[in-house]
Amino acid sequence: MTLMSKLVKPPTFKPFKLALIQLGNISANKNDNLKHAREMILKAASGKPDLIVLPECFNSPYGHVHFPVYAEKIGFTPGEPYDIDRSESESVKMLSSAAKECSTWLIGGSIPERDSNSDDVYNTCTVYNPQGELIAYHRKVHLFDIDIPGKIKFKESETLTGGATTNFFDTTFARIGLGICYDIRFPELAMISARQGCQVLIYPGAFNMTTGPLHWALLQRGRAVDNQIFFSMCSPARDTTAGYHAWGHSMVVDPMGKVLCEAEAGEQIIYTDIDPNVFDEARAGIPVTKQRRFDVYPDISVGL
Repeated sequence: MTLMSKLVKPPTFKPFKLALIQLGNISANKNDNLKHAREMILKAASGKPDLIVLPECFNSPYGHVHFPVYAEKIGFTPGEPYDIDRSESESVKMLSSAAKECSTWLIGGSIPERDSNSDDVYNTCTVYNPQGELIAYHRKVHLFDIDIPGKIKFKESETLTGGATTNFFDTTFARIGLGICYDIRFPELAMISARQGCQVLIYPGAFNMTTGPLHWALLQRGRAVDNQIFFSMCSPARDTTAGYHAWGHSMVVDPMGKVLCEAEAGEQIIYTDIDPNVFDEARAGIPVTKQRRFDVYPDISVGL
């Protein structure tokens, strides 16, 4: 997100078709993962969506020990032209090529990224326009460090560094805010995106078999209702032979908290039509966006 994007009025919210790829068959072989992801992008494109989304860590096994091994240098600077041909990232090259071939917007899930200068490793989402240009990215801000006794312990911070920016991008049909997985548990990020004019928030994510049944749908519905926006998370498919068992259940929620579509646990492509009328009616009928009391509490989006 650049200063320019802060100052520009959001695009007129128009109807569009969204495709989520709940990707399966993610193995230890990165080349195989990229090949399969590309095949699924092309398959999803046959449904004529305007925007296609991949899940978190689509090119590698999910785990803090894997992130440094699979990390790629991207070298993207927001607001500056990016030369795909000179990119060191094979994942970026594949995603760019697929977006261009399908002539569609593409949110490339996330991949482990190694910073070209600091050597820090991030969990990074990249975004491509229909011409295949890399136009935005988001580094996961909140790292997944949890310990639920007897159920799950995971610590991303052992190998990852947290991002330090909020991010969105403009299409011809909507302003779309970005986050990754654990970012959803911090409502401030979604609030800021909504107040910056985002009509839709999309977070690639990979909840597990403990937190997934409890909070996956609840958090998405909560963020959608609180901010009166469309909210979506795209998960990898569940693989019980892998070291990390994803919950699956990729979904899209409307501004009234209604689940518009939901995948099951396996590999699947789901589509939904995003209707701006629902957005407008929610905000007109329950006008919380005009009733906030910033004389009583601060607007956390101010100054960002």
